[in-house]
Amino acid sequence: MDYTRDEFILSTKVAILVTRKLRWGVVGTAGIAVRSVIPGIQASETGELTAIASRDLAKAEETAAKLGIPKAYGSYEEIVAAPDIDAIYVPLPNHLHMEWSIRAMEAGKHVLCEKPIAMNAEEAQRMADVAAKQGVHLAEAFMYRHHPRYEEIAKIVASGEIGELRGIHGTFTFNNAGDAKNVRYRRDWGGGSIYDVGCYPLSAARLITGAEPEAATVHALISPDHDNVDMMASGILEFPNGVALTFDCGMWAAFRNTLEILGTDGRIEVPSAYIGDATYYVHSKDGKREVKQPELNQYALQADAFARNVWNEQPVRFAPSDAVANMRVIDACLESAYARMRVTL
Repeated sequence: MDYTRDEFILSTKVAILVTRKLRWGVVGTAGIAVRSVIPGIQASETGELTAIASRDLAKAEETAAKLGIPKAYGSYEEIVAAPDIDAIYVPLPNHLHMEWSIRAMEAGKHVLCEKPIAMNAEEAQRMADVAAKQGVHLAEAFMYRHHPRYEEIAKIVASGEIGELRGIHGTFTFNNAGDAKNVRYRRDWGGGSIYDVGCYPLSAARLITGAEPEAATVHALISPDHDNVDMMASGILEFPNGVALTFDCGMWAAFRNTLEILGTDGRIEVPSAYIGDATYYVHSKDGKREVKQPELNQYALQADAFARNVWNEQPVRFAPSDAVANMRVIDACLESAYARMRVTL
């Protein structure tokens, strides 16, 4: 078949777009990586898993074989320096997020860092500064934000269908207290329920209101049997205009992950706000309606958004400054929980 010059150029461009892939490396073999993020990247339109690293080479090789990853490294230093990797995913314990994100960015790699992005806002700002200096993309791994239902929910709130926004209630709890050696129960490693799951309703409230809270008050169950981390926390974030987030989070309670957005004339109920079925319900003056959602892999959506940000194919929705702001809220919640006082931001 004969092609004109313009047809040949167009077909070549299409072929490049179809085959273009962001090459990923993973630092560590954490459960969240193995169960969710790696399969998500492999299921994405834009990404391919090139390598995985562990400080135990045998563990890296075993994980690579299990998940079909071509290369395994026995050190984090090797994978960060590898020339055939474009982006690094960091699912390490919280106290290692800053160190290995910065090492990767200084090696010219883009970084997707597991939530919470750091141990505090100061660390998060240092990471954001390095990203800006190196000209690389840095993102925090809140996968739920990439599901289209949250854009829909924001539009419903803005439309006035549930009236004026009055409050938000969020939960995220599970029971893992019997696993005493879990990294979540090391306080110096960034353990505790606020870091691990409380960060979700905190980020969701900021996303829905489009504002930053002015103060935080949190009461927590501090467990001496779990290195004095907060095993359960309940709190309130004060947003402008009298709006508040009430939330609870825990690692020693029955499982739930819910979100309710309350207005003067109705409410939006999200039974599985972060993981699970994406269906939600709108209660308004016209009654209750169910909004069903397609089965979408949030981790794949996250990987695709990340790649398209790297390639400048779409605007960045969640810049590093958002992660810094969320860490300020987490800092305030932790300070309030341990000091048992209201903390202003």
